Amino acid sequence: MTIAISGVKIPDSKIAREAAELVRQYENDMLFNHSVRVFVFGAIKGHRQNLKFDSELLYIAALFHDLGLVDHYHTQTKRFEVDGADAAREFLRGHGIDEPKADLVWEAIALHTTPGIPQYMRPEIALTNAGVLVDVVGIGYDEYSPEQRDQVTTAFPRGDFKNEFLQVQTCSALKKPQTTFGTVNFDYIEDHDPTFHKPNACTRIRNTPWRS
Repeated sequence: MTIAISGVKIPDSKIAREAAELVRQYENDMLFNHSVRVFVFGAIKGHRQNLKFDSELLYIAALFHDLGLVDHYHTQTKRFEVDGADAAREFLRGHGIDEPKADLVWEAIALHTTPGIPQYMRPEIALTNAGVLVDVVGIGYDEYSPEQRDQVTTAFPRGDFKNEFLQVQTCSALKKPQTTFGTVNFDYIEDHDPTFHKPNACTRIRNTPWRS
């Protein structure tokens, strides 16, 4: 059955259902609800701006965007965003989706926490990022009407989102701190342990083996 929230239909194709089922196996309610809210908020913005985007690809990008935070998809050496992007691309390839579309979803997920770049890229990338920004840090909050926000959060409740999300992100960052340098993910470590300091880019440049 197709569900519509504030004019946005949740994709109900076979691949969309299987994507949701896969993600649902590994994510708790907090992460899964967040992922669907990211899709809905992104799609609302896309419609508002009259953008042409593939709703199914945006949905899959949103579903998988935080999958790298769960133990099953966690790796020691990659950013959690890349872990999720890799999982999505593997899923899409396994369902016969062509490489350009799989790569588009990969980019949307890999870049979803990167400031200042995704909004200038293809709609599926920009809207994944926009959905994340409004749901996590409130950027663009007032662009949605109170009715739209209420409909989205009623269908996919936030619960104790702020605290639970910070806990999951911090746990992931502490497992592989080397992947957080130069990204917003380092903030989770610094908030957990203010005495922990990231490498300074200027110091690293001065300490290279080059003479000048």
